[in-house]
Amino acid sequence: MKLLFIGDIIGKLGRKTIRQILPGLKKEFAIDLTVANGENLAHGSGITLKTYDEATMAGIEVLTSGNHIWEKREFLKEIDRCCPYLVRPANYPAGVPGKDHVIIEKGGVKIGFFCLVGRVFMKALDCPFKTAELMVAKMRKETNLILVDIHAEASSEKMAMAVFLGGKVSAVLGTHTHVQTADERIYPGGTAYLTDVGMVGAYDSIIGVQKDPILERYLTQLPTQYDPEEKGPALFNAVVLTIDNKSGKTEKIERIYRVIEP
Repeated sequence: MKLLFIGDIIGKLGRKTIRQILPGLKKEFAIDLTVANGENLAHGSGITLKTYDEATMAGIEVLTSGNHIWEKREFLKEIDRCCPYLVRPANYPAGVPGKDHVIIEKGGVKIGFFCLVGRVFMKALDCPFKTAELMVAKMRKETNLILVDIHAEASSEKMAMAVFLGGKVSAVLGTHTHVQTADERIYPGGTAYLTDVGMVGAYDSIIGVQKDPILERYLTQLPTQYDPEEKGPALFNAVVLTIDNKSGKTEKIERIYRVIEP
């Protein structure tokens, strides 16, 4: 199984970049399955049914998410129409709309996905570690190919999750900070790890957002409105995982970092 996992897709430019680069990238790496974090698809914060459809039509087969998934209020009523190919964080309380995991079949192989929101420097939700333990136990009844998106601020929390799930899942990949890290590794039990996959959005920006409002906020400490940068070259960050179909162990992890000119 060759799996492509794409970092947080930011707004209109991010969606455009996916349409532009994904077909060629799939051929280049002989990709079997494409996954992305989609919580920032709609104007840089949240998801709408329209942007979800745009992402899936561009070739993304599974979308994970994070703490911004509910920013567009109408999506609370729309999220169930996006199942079974979109997962909301599994450690939200019971009764929250959407699915906490998805298992799909590709080429006769079942592979499962779930995501978690961290608690360090973020809103306190149910324990991501206890939730992960329950999710893995449930999903391994159907497949031992499982990918976890840990959407968190602290690199220590993300790495702790990889250690906690080492040998039990195929990969633990970090999202949320929009800055790709260079610490990819495979733990002895076959669990691939990267602290943050990065993003797809404006290269000339501050984590995908227009620079001036961010600078104003830091300089004055006054509230400002953030909008995604939609012009100029785009940054494309992702990882390619090669996973053994029988054992569920990852054999190779390769980062992708490309700047796409307009």
